Amino acid sequence: MSTPVVVAVTSDSPAERAGVVRGDLIHSINGAVPRDVIEYQLLVDEPSVCLDVDSGGLRRELNVEKAAGEPLGIEVDSALFDRVRTCDNHCEFCFIYQLPKGLRPSLYVKDDDYRLSFLYGNFTTLTRFTEADLERVVTERLSPLYVSIHATDPGKRSEMLRNRRGATSLRWLRALLDHDIEVHGQVVVCPGLNDGLWLEDTLAGVADRFSELASVAVVPLGVSDHTTETRMRAHTTEEAAAVVDTVAAWQERFLEVLGRRLVFAADEYYLLAGRPFPDAVTYGDFDMYEDGIGMARAFEMEFTGVDVGREAPSGFFASVDGAPADGYRAPRTAGGATPVSLGPRPDAPVAVLTGELGARVLAPLLASLGRDDVRVVPVENRFFGGNVGVTGLLVGEDLARVLAGEPEGQRYLLPDVCLSGGRFLDGMVPGDLPRPVEVVATDGSALRKALSGTPAMEMAR
Repeated sequence: MSTPVVVAVTSDSPAERAGVVRGDLIHSINGAVPRDVIEYQLLVDEPSVCLDVDSGGLRRELNVEKAAGEPLGIEVDSALFDRVRTCDNHCEFCFIYQLPKGLRPSLYVKDDDYRLSFLYGNFTTLTRFTEADLERVVTERLSPLYVSIHATDPGKRSEMLRNRRGATSLRWLRALLDHDIEVHGQVVVCPGLNDGLWLEDTLAGVADRFSELASVAVVPLGVSDHTTETRMRAHTTEEAAAVVDTVAAWQERFLEVLGRRLVFAADEYYLLAGRPFPDAVTYGDFDMYEDGIGMARAFEMEFTGVDVGREAPSGFFASVDGAPADGYRAPRTAGGATPVSLGPRPDAPVAVLTGELGARVLAPLLASLGRDDVRVVPVENRFFGGNVGVTGLLVGEDLARVLAGEPEGQRYLLPDVCLSGGRFLDGMVPGDLPRPVEVVATDGSALRKALSGTPAMEMAR
């Protein structure tokens, strides 16, 4: 079990007034040793907080007095202070197995931890869930949680997870729903494995056993060039269309029986099938935005000035690098959201960098502006290869290759979703790129402001 480290102290906060400084190790709070930032937040919420800290080898107790609910003013180095509960499944479609060698070690951590599900929206299969975990979730109301379903048939689910416990672990999903815990489900569809009649069976199983789920996201698998699994392949256009049709049919059934649609297909399926996206009203509050559900419609609404009230996306693998206690999410850029000067000049031509799938969404929106000085620059993902075309998986190597062939003197806008702590997945930073880029928050309103000449989030040279 690791000891949380203070990485920042808010000026004139109760913690600073009590003498807490950056670098302090927190051994206990009010005599209790927190396992994670969830317990940490509960402990420091008290009006009287006794901190047992180690300051450079000097052990001391600090008594902090504050108003109930007032922030303590400490940012710690990670979300989990004990060991991350790793995943013991061996799913053929797991993207962790498809990563190239040589990336930073934290990216290869394969978690199945319900706490990261609560904090970050990570999906858990519940194969390592226990009675003690259920008691804590229910007692502390750790909700919502996100559960990977993939199949409701016990044999098929065990095959999908390549874990015999997969056949029985959905009993914990039933228990969570019985205790009124909000749960969002996910089905990763693999062609020839759990699509077609198996997808029908899975959604029938949801209707029969888990209809209290808040939502179910049906998403396509990602297949990189680094996979070693011979059964894994991308969807054909016809297969994608079949998934869209299956989901639409089940939406109607759920709407009739439950009064809500419950199941949703990822935006990528509509792009693959060449189908228009559903109307925005279909997605309700965009609860599954970060799972690729309703992204295009939400972005379109924001771009046209409609506030859909969603949080900024957390990005890929954000949780494993650790995050501050306050807000739980690692910042996109190393310097935060400080406005800076624009690129070469405010009236310079603008190029929006994005993944190949994102380009298909952005192109019609930018065309609607009627400006000939704004264009989309799709970036092919050669780093991962395969069918990987989402913007969140763009890396510095691919961006550098594309930008090297682009003209100087233009403004290049880069969505922040491909960064975590100011780094791309391959370890490069925006300053390594051959052209200055302006990092823009990944939402429609931020892009519209940047196009109008409002300073972007951060520019790297």
